[in-house]
Amino acid sequence: MRRGGTWIQRWRVPLGFLCLIPFLWFARPTLLTLLIGGFVAILGLGVRAWAAGHIRKNDVLATTGPYAYTRNPLYLGSFLLGAGFTIASGQPLLAIPFLALFVGIYFPVMRVESRQLAELFGEEYSDYARAVPLFFPRLTPYRSERVMDAKFDTSLYLRYREYRAALGLLVAWGVLALKAVFVK
Repeated sequence: MRRGGTWIQRWRVPLGFLCLIPFLWFARPTLLTLLIGGFVAILGLGVRAWAAGHIRKNDVLATTGPYAYTRNPLYLGSFLLGAGFTIASGQPLLAIPFLALFVGIYFPVMRVESRQLAELFGEEYSDYARAVPLFFPRLTPYRSERVMDAKFDTSLYLRYREYRAALGLLVAWGVLALKAVFVK
């Protein structure tokens, strides 16, 4: 893949952190919204962790684990994390900017990455892309004759530093919890 990627690929994470500031300002969490949103966010964190343990970026086409259900499980996990935070905020109107930003940033990134993977993996990716949806998961796992059933690899999870998402979740959830207790 091209070194550096498109500007939106490079800026999607910093833009997410920039959006966190107004999100926390407008949030009015309650115990109930924190619990429901926490469940959704942890589900997203789990999807991201599962995906990180199955991807060998630019080396082998990932088609096992969550990649057998969706071509973009990392982004699906990010979506669930964001949805969890939006629910936890207690402010339904925050769903509008969240959805707008997610669709405006991540769907173009998925399209660019899809083209890059097609160039990198050719017919193997074309077969996979025809069978596995871009974002919304299929119900049954994709199976390819070319790929053995790979197991989750903890070293990949650590290499891609996916644990940082869990740490970020804890910090942000702590801020929301404090706001739920002290800001009325």
